[in-house]
Amino acid sequence: MNSEIKQRLDEVVVWLQKEYSGIRTGQANPGLLDGVKVESYGTYMPIMQVGSISIEDARTLRVSVWDASQVSAIEKAIRDADLGVSLSADSSGLRVIFPELTSERRVQLLKLAKTKLEDARISVRGVRDEEMKELEKDFKAGGMGEDEKFTKKETIQKSVEETNNKLESLFNSKERELSA
Repeated sequence: MNSEIKQRLDEVVVWLQKEYSGIRTGQANPGLLDGVKVESYGTYMPIMQVGSISIEDARTLRVSVWDASQVSAIEKAIRDADLGVSLSADSSGLRVIFPELTSERRVQLLKLAKTKLEDARISVRGVRDEEMKELEKDFKAGGMGEDEKFTKKETIQKSVEETNNKLESLFNSKERELSA
């Protein structure tokens, strides 16, 4: 039971990290393009399957396309994703340029980050509640004693608190990133 709850709680942390990587700050981050799908040869695929993404400078990503005929498809996919970036195509691929964040946009992004944090916390509470119900069911079925039940409850609560601390830490680092 213990490794299962840890795994489920770790999945929540990984989910929040992934969500936060998609929240754009004023700096270039290749993770921002992870969710963008390009129509290539009749199927939709991630940009990293049709080219490579690298950081050119603090506010510019370079998308080097393996097949030059795909540049316009990638450009269209990034524009359609509405990421708030500007694009510049050249012979070897695309430049994705991140504008400076306005204070208004920073506030919006911070609210989004707080919403994602709360969603993660709700997921953690759901995992905890399920585990507590399972524990209570086992106890009532006679599968464990009062002391064992108490110890397992403490273990579950400790895991939940550790996960909440990790989530809070992720939020704090994103908040610092957005404020910089």
